[in-house]
This record gives sequence, structure tokens and C-alpha cells, in this order.
Amino acid sequence: MSLVLLQLIGLFATLSLLAFGGGAGVIPDMQRAAVDQHHWLTAKQFLDMFAISRATPGPGSLIVVLIGLKAAGLAGAAVSFAAMFAPSCLAVHLVARSWHRAAHTAWRALLERAFAPIGVGLTFASGLSLMRGTEHGWLLWGLTIASTALFATTRINPILLLGLGAGVLLLVGP
Repeated sequence: MSLVLLQLIGLFATLSLLAFGGGAGVIPDMQRAAVDQHHWLTAKQFLDMFAISRATPGPGSLIVVLIGLKAAGLAGAAVSFAAMFAPSCLAVHLVARSWHRAAHTAWRALLERAFAPIGVGLTFASGLSLMRGTEHGWLLWGLTIASTALFATTRINPILLLGLGAGVLLLVGP
């Protein structure tokens, strides 16, 4: 097995077990490893792959397939997919069995309250990491922050937010 395939397995199996509440929390680590550490792709390629993974149906974590494909072809895509999803699926299955048995215990309620802010913090860290990875002016930073605030505090459809942001850019220019 090639070194790149082993690196893909090591990276995504580890991130799989750290992705509490979804893959968004590990996007900064994924970007750092794929772009800065292993140089499988550029920051722009990563952002393009991130956009593609968010626009396609299915979990956003499918970006790992695109990274694996770029790093090691079809074998890399397959290995990355298995490494990202198999460990967490197995862990969830094992934990769910105990979790359901502890439905009315105090420690379960405490853990649920404790993990909520961690998930929110990891999601915001992902957003900040992606914002830093792009070349922005103050207008684009402002639009990103305003869109994030509106998305987090209202029930505005994300497609509408994208359209509003595009409209502002067309009127004002980047």
C-alpha cells in the first residue's frame, strides 16, 4: 500500500472519531492536513472541493472523497471514504447501545448539555478557517459575517442568503 494511502487512512480515521455533531467540526484540521501538511491540494482547490461537497446531496463530509481522489486517484477516494465513515459508524453503533439504556440517567443529560457548546464552537471554527483561506476584502468579510448571523438567528433560506449576497456584490462590486 502506498504511503499516500496510509496517510489518507491515518488522517480520515482520526478525524472520523473527532467529528462530533458532523464533519463541519473537523474541516479546519482537514484543510490544514491536506493543504499545509501533505500538499495534496492548494487552498483554492480545497475551497472549491468544500463548495462542491456542500452543493451535492449527502453528508458534507464527502469532501474526503474529493481529497482522496486528488491525492491518490480512485484508490485514494475509496480509502478516504472508508476511513472517514467506518470508524465513526462503528463507534456510534457501540455507543448507541449504551446510550439508549441510559435514557433516564443524570449523566446522560449532563453530557448532552456539555457537548452542545463544543459542537457549536467547532462549527464556528470551521467557518473562520474557511474565511481565512480565501482572499477577501472588507466587503466580502462583512457579507460573510452578516450572512452567518442571519442564518444563525433567523429561518431565512440559505439559497435566499446566497442570492442576496450575490445581489449586493453585483450592485457594489468586490
